[in-house]
Amino acid sequence: MLTVPSSACLAVVLIGDSGVGKSNLLARFTRNEFNLESKSTIGVEFATRSIQVEGKTIKAQIWDTAGQERYRAITSAYYRGAVGALLVYDIAKHLTYENAERWLKELQDHADSNIVIMLVGNKSDLRHLRAVPTDEATAFAEKNGLSFLETSALDSHNVEQAFQQILSEIYHIVSQRQMSGRSDSDFSPASNVVPITVEPTQNSSSKGMCCQSN
Repeated sequence: MLTVPSSACLAVVLIGDSGVGKSNLLARFTRNEFNLESKSTIGVEFATRSIQVEGKTIKAQIWDTAGQERYRAITSAYYRGAVGALLVYDIAKHLTYENAERWLKELQDHADSNIVIMLVGNKSDLRHLRAVPTDEATAFAEKNGLSFLETSALDSHNVEQAFQQILSEIYHIVSQRQMSGRSDSDFSPASNVVPITVEPTQNSSSKGMCCQSN
């Protein structure tokens, strides 16, 4: 039976260019909402949700980071405490996909070396405007050791699957580490329920990440 500190949580960050739909992916997964008038995130916002993995309840805290350059100093500080990341681009805007390589490097520079990363091609509902071929993104993901899915926050396609997949992968990594006797305070899903203090998203850029290490 797995045992972890009661203060543990799973922190996952959403990163990528501004306008790729990170906020709506977060809203769709945590509240099943979509806002056509969604504005660019200022700093960092977060929401939480519990999921079931192999019969165990895991609570995750999902951090939505701003894509604009002027917020980079703020958002990069949140990478260090994350155990997972969704690297998001817009399938209808090739530049957002090109910039994924820069985002990946920034994540690798600031985050834990064991962070689990998934490449996400969002806005798959815009098939008629597709600018990034699926096979091109698949090849990029394979080259960099990333999992890959295309999603649509608008029609919910693969949104649940993307979050479930990355959180399950993190859970399995932790389980293997704990069973082998190696502790990892950053990767710490619970054997039952992991408690998280849920705070409002307003002014959340000033809040600390629950899993952030010192």
